[in-house]
Amino acid sequence: MHPVHEHALLQSRRHFFGRTATGIGTAALATLLNRDISAAAPKVIGGLPSLPHHPAKAKRVIYLFQNGAPTHVDLFDYKPELTKRKGEQIPDSVVKGARFSTMTGGQTVRPCLPNITNFAQHGKGGAWVSDFLPHTASIADDCCFVKSMFTTQVNHAPAICFMLTGSEMPGRPSMGAWLTYGLGTETEELPGFVAMTSRDKEASCGQIFYDSYWGSGFLPTKFQGVKFRGSGDPVLYLSNPDGQSRASRRTALDDLNKLNELTLKEFGDPETATRMSQYEMAYRMQMSVPELTDFSKEPQKVLDMYGPDVKKQGSFAFNCLMARRLVERGSRYVQLLHAGWDQHRNLNTQLKVQCQDTDGPSAALVKDLKRLGLLEDTLVIWGGEFGRTPFLQGDIKDVKSWGRDHHPYVFTVWMAGGGVKAGTSYGESDDFGFAPAKDAVHIHDFQATILHLLGIDHTKLTFRFQGRDYRLTDVHGHVVKGLLA
Repeated sequence: MHPVHEHALLQSRRHFFGRTATGIGTAALATLLNRDISAAAPKVIGGLPSLPHHPAKAKRVIYLFQNGAPTHVDLFDYKPELTKRKGEQIPDSVVKGARFSTMTGGQTVRPCLPNITNFAQHGKGGAWVSDFLPHTASIADDCCFVKSMFTTQVNHAPAICFMLTGSEMPGRPSMGAWLTYGLGTETEELPGFVAMTSRDKEASCGQIFYDSYWGSGFLPTKFQGVKFRGSGDPVLYLSNPDGQSRASRRTALDDLNKLNELTLKEFGDPETATRMSQYEMAYRMQMSVPELTDFSKEPQKVLDMYGPDVKKQGSFAFNCLMARRLVERGSRYVQLLHAGWDQHRNLNTQLKVQCQDTDGPSAALVKDLKRLGLLEDTLVIWGGEFGRTPFLQGDIKDVKSWGRDHHPYVFTVWMAGGGVKAGTSYGESDDFGFAPAKDAVHIHDFQATILHLLGIDHTKLTFRFQGRDYRLTDVHGHVVKGLLA
C-alpha cells in the first residue's frame, strides 16, 4: 500500500471526523441503517478495507516451526531404495553437482543412509509416518503432507528467513506481520501476532532465534510479533511500578495519548500511532495475560493430551497450549519456533528425543482445536526450513556419530485445518528422497497458498517501500490448488 493511503488509514477518529465534510451525523445514520449487517459481521480490529479478496477458508494461523530442519527421509518420506543401497555411493546422476553446507561440501564419499526409523501407512490416505511420530500418525486423516517442498537456501538463518519472510536477507516483514497488517485481528486484549520459542532440553545445537523471524520489516512496527518469554512474566514491564495503582496508570496513559495525538496530527508518523497502540495494548494485557497463562480451568484430559511438560513454561508443550488459547481469544497468527533438529552427528540419539518432545503436543493441538470447533478455520502448519541429506554425513562405520547434512532440494511439511485437503499427501520426491519428482512446491508457492486460504490474493497484498511495491512472495509464487479442499 502507498504511504499516503497508509497515513489516511492511520488517522485518529477525532482527526477523521474533524476533516470529514458531512461529519459524524452521516456515519451515525449509516450505522442505524446497517445495524443488522454490522451485527452479523465478525469483529475485526484494523486491517485493510479491501481485504479479504475472496471468501476465506482460514481465519487464523498457528505455525509450528521446527528450527534446524527435521529429516524427511526418517520421518515422512519412506525410501526403500536407500535401504537397498545402504553404504553405496549415491549416484552422481542424482546429485548433479548440488551444493551442500561446508560440513559435507568437501566430502567425496556420500554413502546412502536408509531410514533409521520404521515406517507404516496411516489414515484413509495411507500416509507414510515414522514410528517416532505415533501421535502425528493418529491425526493423519486431518493432515495434508506436502512431500515436494524445496528451497534455495542451504544454511539455517537465510533459509528460515526465506520461509518466514519471503526473503533470505533480514529486513522484510514476516508472514505474521503481513497478515495482521492486511487482515487485522479479532481481539483488543491480546496481540494479533505472537511468537514463542523453545528448544531441546539437551541444547544439542546452537540455533539462534533472530528477531527478524517475527519482525515487521518496513511495515509499521505495530505489526511485528510480540515475543512471549519462556520464563517469568511472558511480557516484561506489564506490571505497574510499586506505588502506582491501575487508576493512576490509566490517567497517565490518557494524558500521554493526548500529547501523542497532537504529534500524530502534525506529522502523520505511523510510529507515533504504533506507540499509542502499544501503550494501550500493554495496559489491557495487564488483565488478559495472567488469565491467558492460567491453565487451572483446563480439563485434566486436555492437559494430559499435551503431555507432561504442558505446565513447564518455555516448553514446546506449554507453547502449543498457549497457541490454542491465543487463537481462541482472537489472535490472528501464532508462531512457535522449536530448535534442536540439526542432527549432523547425533541422528541416532537426538532424533528420537526431538520427536518425543514435539510429536504429542503437535497432535494434541490439532485434536484440541478440532474438539473446540476451531480447526475448520484455523490453519496449522508443521515443518522446518529444509530437509536432511539422504546420504550420510561422516563415516558409515562410526554408527554413534551418524548424521545428515542440510538438504534444501526436497523436504516435507504438513498442514491441517483451515481449508486444506485433509487425509492426503501431495507431491513426491525421487527414489532417493533427493529432489522433487512430481508436483514441486517452491517456498513462494507455499506462501501464496497460505495467503489464498486466508482470503488474500498474494499479488495484491503489497506495501510501497523505497519506490517499489513489495509483497510476501516477491514477484513469484502460484497457489497450489492441489492442497485446497
